[in-house]
Amino acid sequence: MKQSLRAKRMAKHHRRLNQVPKVNLVSLMDIFTILVFFLLVNSGDVEVLQADKSIKLPASVSQQVPENNLLVVVSATDVVVGGRSVGKVTELLASTEDKFVPLETELKYLAQKAGPLKEEDQLTGRPVTIMADQKLPYAMLKKIMATCAAAEYRDISLAVTQLEVGADEISTAAGGG
Repeated sequence: MKQSLRAKRMAKHHRRLNQVPKVNLVSLMDIFTILVFFLLVNSGDVEVLQADKSIKLPASVSQQVPENNLLVVVSATDVVVGGRSVGKVTELLASTEDKFVPLETELKYLAQKAGPLKEEDQLTGRPVTIMADQKLPYAMLKKIMATCAAAEYRDISLAVTQLEVGADEISTAAGGG
């Protein structure tokens, strides 16, 4: 029996619909490749210090990015150098000296372990970042900085929370308003 053109077209159409559809993964792989490159490129832009939940950092409008160096953390109870507790804050407050001896001992040990300073670093000293609560008394912070300076850690940075500054606030932050 001879089929009409319409019947042939319908049969061809039904055969095509009964086939298992094929998934085209090329465009999906392109999207994932672009996503991976995007994440790789943008993951290295931000450098974050390990945050301690017990410490509330002061706010600043500084644009300078922190460097990865020795970290001295002063929490409500402990003084921690490089992840290792070296003394209690109560001892630091009770001390009448200009320096905190347990901190100085640890810093001198770390400086000795790191080796002698290079000639160009003799003036500035070794780098250190101090992370302390914003409610910390200035006298205590001054004692910690004096201790760091006595142990050859004179390149001192203070960890702060960065504030976003708008264009109209820049003159006020710079002292012009």
